[in-house]
Parts: sequence; C-alpha cells; structure tokens
Amino acid sequence: MKRVMLTVAYDGTNYSGWQLQPHAETVESVLNRCLSELTGEAMEVIGASRTDSGVHALGNVAVFDTNSPIPAEKFSYALNQRLPADIRIRGSREVAADFHPRHLESIKTYEYRICNAEFPLPTKRLYAHFTYVPLDVGLMEKAAAYLVGEHDFKSFCSVDTQAKTTVRKIEEIVVWEENGAEREIVIRVRGRGFLYNMVRIIAGTLMEVGRGQMPPERIQEILLACDRQKAGPTAPACGLTLIGYEFLEKPVDTRGAV
Repeated sequence: MKRVMLTVAYDGTNYSGWQLQPHAETVESVLNRCLSELTGEAMEVIGASRTDSGVHALGNVAVFDTNSPIPAEKFSYALNQRLPADIRIRGSREVAADFHPRHLESIKTYEYRICNAEFPLPTKRLYAHFTYVPLDVGLMEKAAAYLVGEHDFKSFCSVDTQAKTTVRKIEEIVVWEENGAEREIVIRVRGRGFLYNMVRIIAGTLMEVGRGQMPPERIQEILLACDRQKAGPTAPACGLTLIGYEFLEKPVDTRGAV
C-alpha cells in the first residue's frame, strides 16, 4: 500500500465545487471515478481545499491510498488520459503514509481577478469578475494592508461556517493592475488557512473601497466588529483561483478550516 499525492488543476465552471455531493458532479467525484476505473479499487481521495462551485484551481492537492503497481509519478499521465479536459493532474508523487493535506500547516495562495473595463470580454467571463465602475487600485492596496497578520476574520466569513475559531493569519495581500486589451485587477492573498467564502468577501470589500464606497481605514472597524453585515458583498466565484499550496513541517489540527 502506498499513498500518492496529486497536484490538481481544474476549471470549476461546470462543477458543484470540489467536495462530494449527492446528485451533483464535483471535481472529487470525477477523480474518484477515474481512479477507480484505472486501479480497479474503490477510491476516495482526500482533498486539501474544498473549493466552492465555480471556483478554479491551478494547484489543489489530493491524496489517495492504493495497492496498484503503477508508479506514483506515472499516475498523472494515466489519469490525464481519462479525465475530462477541464481537469488535469499537474504532478503525482509518493508521500508518507500519514501525510494528510488538511492536517498539516500550510500557506495557501489565492488570486481574485477583476475585469475592470467599459464592456466585458467574452473570453474572460468564466475567469474574472466584470465591473464597469472604475476601481482605484491605490485605495484597494491601502485597505488590504489592514488585513495582513493574525486577526479575527468573523466579519469576512460566511454565517454558515462551521469553523471552531474565526481567527486566521494572512501572510500577504498584493493588489496590482495588468494592462492588456482590457484592464484587469488582481488580488493575491497568501494565508495559513481560510474561512468559508473569506477570500471572496475580502475581494468584495476591497472592490467597495476601490469604488469609493468606504475609506481604506474602515477595514479596521470591520475587523473589530466581528459582524458579517459590516463587510462588503461576497464576490462572484468565477474570479477566484486557488493557485497552490506550500506545506510547512509543523503538523497542526486544521479541522474546521476551508
């Protein structure tokens, strides 16, 4: 028996998120089905991040146990011949038998993309949130700085969360503008675990600041309020991509984190 780790990329548009759901197609259900067909074993992968419906990923992580003679590093090639075009394995390797992607401390990176132009571009509609209202990137950067560090992010968390604590640590938030055929604004967030909808609520709140609806300094008040109603709206899922994981050595219990 060996444990294999997969680095998984996917376009989340056509899936009801990562996690298994009754009567719905998810990324996890597709992986389980393809692995079971490949190995002849009943497979259930363990995913690191349970991304929501419509959210994309370049580097989600999943592990599974198998008695298959297929070398761990070859699973990526074998699975990519069976998976649909909107899911791809970017790498596979053997890991320790007790390696669990949700029980190890890690730094996770997300990006939220905003198409900020007069008219939307059809080619970006699935991967960036569109708004024609001009956004001030400088104001968004100032607001983002207040979120860096360890805080109680209850105001930036869905009321449906089941987390035992709403305290989280953000390592870095960077906001920048990319000028191409149309203006695109990127919010990159790096942190040690995130609450349900936390990054999308951060993005929605920073956009409110960028529109001039609130001053950057109000972020401090929102954090202290611990009240979801004080923060901005939850930004649409299509703009969010899980970029990847950096696993740290120290094992921790992250049950309740998303």
